[in-house]
Amino acid sequence: MRTCITERRVGRIRDVLSRRQTDLTLVINNIHDPHNVSAILRSCDAFGIHRVHLLYTDTAFPALGKKSSGSAKKWVETIRHPDAASLAASLKGQGYTLVATLCSETARPLQDWDLTGKVAIILGNEHRGVDEDLAPHVDGALYIPMQGMVQSLNVSVAAAVILYEGFRQRHAAGRYDTPSLPPAELARLAGEWEQK
Repeated sequence: MRTCITERRVGRIRDVLSRRQTDLTLVINNIHDPHNVSAILRSCDAFGIHRVHLLYTDTAFPALGKKSSGSAKKWVETIRHPDAASLAASLKGQGYTLVATLCSETARPLQDWDLTGKVAIILGNEHRGVDEDLAPHVDGALYIPMQGMVQSLNVSVAAAVILYEGFRQRHAAGRYDTPSLPPAELARLAGEWEQK
């Protein structure tokens, strides 16, 4: 039996969907801690990321509890890819630039990247970082400048910082003012979300 949905709830759903960003995305690469994955999905929902890409090649995708994810997994689409080559082919075929989170000599600071275009940010495993088989497909690398002795952040915190910078740039560019979802797709998704 369908739950009665209020007009206010319908309005909220349509408002949120109208601000979803379809051309900024994350790639979650073998991140094994369910709390990290849940926190990343919460940040994606908070900053209007429409979908994320999952690349799990040697680690099982963690079981996400409803409580820890804050139900964000209901509101952010996920697409699984079997290997690095197919992930890269799919995203590059859609015009995305693939940017890895790496501490390397060629990495540029986060704020130097233009996150208003089609960008996919790759977040690697908590211990190993971004998988080596992704290296040939990556267009560049970013790092988050830090001022302390410890030069790394928890992966979910890094995701939130990166997405906030994306939000800041996109908000300044007016990208949240006009829906990026086509009207028919927005209406279809609104109907689906009303059932959740």
